[in-house]
Amino acid sequence: MAQTASKKTAAPTPAPSTGERPRLLLLDGHSLAYRAFFALPAENFSTSTGQTTNAIYGFASMLANTLRDERPTHLAVAFDVSRKTWRSERFTEYKANRSKSPDEFKGQVELIGELLDTMKVTRFAVEGYEADDIIATLATQAEAAGFDVLIVTGDRDSFQLVSDHVTVLYPTKGVSELTRFTPEKVQEKYGLSPQQYPDFAALRGDPSDNLPGIPGVGEKTAAKWINQFGSFQQLVERADEVKGKVGEKLRDHLESVKLNRQLTELVRDVELPVGPEGLRREPYDRAALSVVLDALEFRHQNFRDRLLAADPGAVVEEEPLAPGVELEGQVLAAGELAGWLAEHGSGPLGMATLDTWALGTGSVSEVALAAAGGAAAWFDPAELDEADERAFAAWSADPDRPKVLHDAKGAMRVFAEHGWVIEGVTMDTALAAYLVKPGRRSFALDALTEEYLGRELAPAAAADSGQLAFGADEQAEKDALMTQARAVLDLGEAFGERLKEVGAADLMRDVELPTSAVLARMERSGIAADREWLDRMEQQFAGAVQQAVKEAHASVGHEFNLGSPKQLQEVLFGELGLPRTKKTKTGFTTDADALAWLAGQTEHELPVIMLRHREQARLRSTVEGLIKTVSPGGRIHTTFNQTVAATGRLSSTDPNLQNIPVRTDEGRAIRRGFVVGEGYESLMTADYSQIELRVMAHLSEDEGLIEAFTSGEDLHTTVASQVFSVAKADVDAEMRRKIKAMSYGLAYGLSAFGLSQQLGITSGEAGKLMDTYFERFGGVRDYLRRVVEEARATGYTETILGRRRYLPDLNSDNRQRREMAERMALNAPIQGTAADIVKIAMLRVDEALHAEKLTSRLLLQVHDEIVLEIAPGEREPVEELVRREMTGAVELRAPLDVSVGVGADWESAAH
Repeated sequence: MAQTASKKTAAPTPAPSTGERPRLLLLDGHSLAYRAFFALPAENFSTSTGQTTNAIYGFASMLANTLRDERPTHLAVAFDVSRKTWRSERFTEYKANRSKSPDEFKGQVELIGELLDTMKVTRFAVEGYEADDIIATLATQAEAAGFDVLIVTGDRDSFQLVSDHVTVLYPTKGVSELTRFTPEKVQEKYGLSPQQYPDFAALRGDPSDNLPGIPGVGEKTAAKWINQFGSFQQLVERADEVKGKVGEKLRDHLESVKLNRQLTELVRDVELPVGPEGLRREPYDRAALSVVLDALEFRHQNFRDRLLAADPGAVVEEEPLAPGVELEGQVLAAGELAGWLAEHGSGPLGMATLDTWALGTGSVSEVALAAAGGAAAWFDPAELDEADERAFAAWSADPDRPKVLHDAKGAMRVFAEHGWVIEGVTMDTALAAYLVKPGRRSFALDALTEEYLGRELAPAAAADSGQLAFGADEQAEKDALMTQARAVLDLGEAFGERLKEVGAADLMRDVELPTSAVLARMERSGIAADREWLDRMEQQFAGAVQQAVKEAHASVGHEFNLGSPKQLQEVLFGELGLPRTKKTKTGFTTDADALAWLAGQTEHELPVIMLRHREQARLRSTVEGLIKTVSPGGRIHTTFNQTVAATGRLSSTDPNLQNIPVRTDEGRAIRRGFVVGEGYESLMTADYSQIELRVMAHLSEDEGLIEAFTSGEDLHTTVASQVFSVAKADVDAEMRRKIKAMSYGLAYGLSAFGLSQQLGITSGEAGKLMDTYFERFGGVRDYLRRVVEEARATGYTETILGRRRYLPDLNSDNRQRREMAERMALNAPIQGTAADIVKIAMLRVDEALHAEKLTSRLLLQVHDEIVLEIAPGEREPVEELVRREMTGAVELRAPLDVSVGVGADWESAAH
């Protein structure tokens, strides 16, 4: 029989060290490629030349993940040659039921082979044998030679190979999830040992291979017989002992199951040109790999990174994490800082601080600085003499002295309490990590140091390492802070390159770093609070909560705990017999959507009362949170976050000002508690009108939508007249409401189902409304299609300023995750661009206030709105300045429009 093997030619790498078992990973190429083909939608994966690539992408993605997770030392992939094998010669109907491979699948296996060749992976294909036989042969040889073997295949016949040193990784969801089959797992799943599996499979039959089973005999009966008689052979010899009709069926089908048994046994002695020892992994041919990936148009950076990360040529021998570089650390006494800065402060310095911040007051208790040459210093700001303090203040405020920090905003805010200004920040490593990977959950310095520098930030390790000049136990904290300062400096250099790679260097320099400085000043300023008004609101909401409790009890005739989902379920669905909602693990859901649905489905008052109770309780909690954060100076100092929302939007915490509703009377009443402070005459609010829709018009270049904006008439009325083909004067409130929901929904990736839920219409009606909208505004439709297709190809979306959002799930074989990523892809460029515009507007307004020597100041940024505190006599110049700078933030095809309001409190300043 002919046999082939594509073998890498580079010299083998050294064998594992003594005592380590080599790990051989074997993959069933056809099986996995076919599963990948059906897991990923073919229409989402094709090149500009029409070549479908979903099977290639899915296979390569699975391979990269498996290499990362399993870290094999040896690797090979086996393929089928054709359907003509020794099995089809013995049984002509073998696999005869299988349909012809889809046209879109054809050619992809060959391209997978080309990809594997660039990765220097051995490929096997032997005429007359299946891939499983090749795998069985290699697994048997490898186990005998002292290897641990991992087999990735979608063929359950491979379970017969499982042993203490052979594990099967079986795909259970597409090719993204692999279940580990060990001897214990096989026993748990089938009640049999791996050696008994082919006996069991012969009795069960295999429809996928067209191997007939015994009518009426399922897996439970087959397993019972094998366990009862010990083996297939014993069952055949003692078939007369099986009683009843099932015994008759067994005897009637003995010849077919005996043939099954021959066919399910994997061949373990296929003649191969290379044995397990020759399958050691070798470095990729990266240049060739890049050519193949480019030809396949796989531009998804996350995918490429995963594939390249598995390159053994890129992997260095792992060593225990250590604090890293040697430092010449000095604990500076009074009078020594000025000299240290004179010697080391002209170049970039990393800075780390130990500080506190609460309710508008802060203090710095320790500062560490580190230079690129290895010098580091620690000092206590409280112990500086006059010369040191002057030297440090001058260095800190010098924009030409580069500084690298982690969370520069926090340092700026606290330093200001000491009268120090920080200028010349060239890198904030927290912001840089966010721009490189905006979806990551943690931006902690220790995690970033470990990930990007391969070093550990541990005080004990720093003190015991001997790498610092003094290293005494009592210096552990000082050593650790200096080590952090050096890590920040080194991270800054690493992120400088990464930011260039992802096109975010300008965004960091021109937007994020200046924004952090403005936010630091806003956090220190805070906003004045009317404590008496907030106390009154808290009492009002508390009373409303208690009233709702009484009404709820009265509506059912007894008391129950409104906060207990279990008791509420018993009342709603048990006692009252209301229509059941969506099933959950603990019963039926009673969330807000479910209660709203129940309120519409039934005339009983309890769902409505429950909704009111929850809303009043939430408002009370919001006000309680505000009261707790009022500082001794009578102001609320929120903390603005730049690294939370993946789209680039700012958020706030302690308190979260975005939680205050703006479209309800209660929410507006809460805003009355934010007032103008002493020494100022009013608050001013300014926000963008319909900014997301203007961005969508700009990005889509839809002439009809742009014209609707530039006409100067009400946008939603103008659009509704076109969609419903009526005169503008005939557009009623319901038409306008539908179009408003539609327009904003499209900007947020809303589906027809989501629109139907918002408008209270059927999905079909919502779909027709969307179709009609797109007939009028085809540019919007084309843009929304294009942005998802481009993001699927590149792996990310981009704002007009180049802010990226990475969405690897666009190519997931999990439909729900893929559709969620598609909605994010629709939304991210629009919301992200809006976020960028708001930041630019803040920077322009802040800069103009200082340039024109005005004492009015920025206080808050919430959603698309900024809030300023206006100094006496400055209202008119500030309003003119705000309108000019905000409308001029960027130039869009649908011009920006700003609304401005002034008042004694946040609510009365609304517009």
